[in-house]
Amino acid sequence: MSAQDHPKGAQEFPAIFPPWLDRLQIKYMNPVVKKVARFLPGTSIIKHRGRKSGKPYETVVTTYRKGNLLAIALGHGKTEWVKNVLAAGEADVRLSRRDLHITNPRIVPAGADGEGLPWLARLQARRVAVFVADIS
Repeated sequence: MSAQDHPKGAQEFPAIFPPWLDRLQIKYMNPVVKKVARFLPGTSIIKHRGRKSGKPYETVVTTYRKGNLLAIALGHGKTEWVKNVLAAGEADVRLSRRDLHITNPRIVPAGADGEGLPWLARLQARRVAVFVADIS
């Protein structure tokens, strides 16, 4: 997807995965992974509500934790779950078998320093934006 295909302001959140992979993952892979996520290291489920509908959603993500900081690399760009959590200002994350509440969500833009982020998130921040939130 080229920069002109993105909505205004989304160029700051480069997607490294092609759109067809997004569709494949949402339709086929996520329902399977959601069932076994608690057994897969680093795989979590973020629980959020729709901005307009208020409908609850669960999205499979790969999380990185450092102390009370949770980071998620945005390889798919600024997706709907990111917009929902930013609008709400909070969400719940099931990490292994524990539920965590996150607050103060923010985006570290691609190419930023990433100081204070977990090591793997810092590496990915060179190419993609990183979603960061505080664990409360």
